[in-house]
Amino acid sequence: MFNTSLKLEKRPSDSQTMSYLSPLLAIILTLICGGILFALLGHDPLEALYTFFISPLTDAYGWAELGIKVAPLLLCATGLMMCFKAKIWNIGAEGQFIMGGLGGSWAALQFLDATSSWVLIPIMLTGMASGLVWAAITAYLKTHFKANEILTTIMLNYIAVNALLWAVHGPLKDPQGFNFPESALFVDATLLPLISDDYRLNISIFFGLFALVAVWTLMSRTWVGYQIQVLGEDAKAARYAGFKENQLTWFALLTCGALAGLAGVSEVTGPIGQLIPSISPGYGYAAIIVVFLGRMNPIGLVFASMLLALTYMGGEMVQMEMALPKSLTGLFQGMLLFFLLACDLLISYRVVLVKKVLDKKVSPSATIDAAS
Repeated sequence: MFNTSLKLEKRPSDSQTMSYLSPLLAIILTLICGGILFALLGHDPLEALYTFFISPLTDAYGWAELGIKVAPLLLCATGLMMCFKAKIWNIGAEGQFIMGGLGGSWAALQFLDATSSWVLIPIMLTGMASGLVWAAITAYLKTHFKANEILTTIMLNYIAVNALLWAVHGPLKDPQGFNFPESALFVDATLLPLISDDYRLNISIFFGLFALVAVWTLMSRTWVGYQIQVLGEDAKAARYAGFKENQLTWFALLTCGALAGLAGVSEVTGPIGQLIPSISPGYGYAAIIVVFLGRMNPIGLVFASMLLALTYMGGEMVQMEMALPKSLTGLFQGMLLFFLLACDLLISYRVVLVKKVLDKKVSPSATIDAAS
């Protein structure tokens, strides 16, 4: 008798070409499954996909709105790229983003009478410091107690959300806001300058691009960046070479926290203009997909950020025009991540059919007869 089963078998070598084609294949599979989903919901698949992915970008206003969402994704993804290069699995960019927005909002509320835009400097620095401090908690727990950073960052995300809710219902609540859980509106001096008066896009997009160039230069052209990459490739080799693992861990996490904090404060001083209970639609989590979809490459991160930003806009578009739930954004992002991981798995492994020969069971009576 045979017992048949499936088994993952390591390939002799990974295909470099397929590793770059994997994101494209994942996107195609996501579109196919998305079309099937729209059909099951009673809508024409092609029309629905057009509404989701094309309609938001049919005019200049749509592209400007895309840039607004690309900026926080790019900032968070840039910091996460450094952590992931070092095999530090920081899942806490969302919490660091929220704390950056919270700290920056507190600073902005101290300048409600300001008329000079110079006050933006301490506001931005406060937001970055807030995200940095939040990441420092994870760095301390990891380096001193060997706490798993995946668990600590996820838990800190929830703590950050509750800190935000406490702030908008408590000390930062607008006393003249008719009891709504939100802060007072920030004055013009504390808001990021717009690139054009016709659109909402502000200079935060330049923060993201500058951070991407700076971090990529650091990773590819400096001694610190080389140590971080060696730490990610082989931690034992890094320790043998005398690299200070704890210091590199602190550096990567604090940099990521500062960039996520900058993204958070840029959001509240940018398109939102005040502190509200939901300053992030999940940018910190979506940035994780951006890093892997972009293959930790600067150009790839830009295009991946644009794609994930488009899913947010597409979710809003199908909600308005087709009366579909906005939660489709999360569904598309989840499908994209699932197919990307599946494609990456099949690059390194292949599924093989294994047949095992089962021994025949010997009955007790036959055993007695043989003994006699």
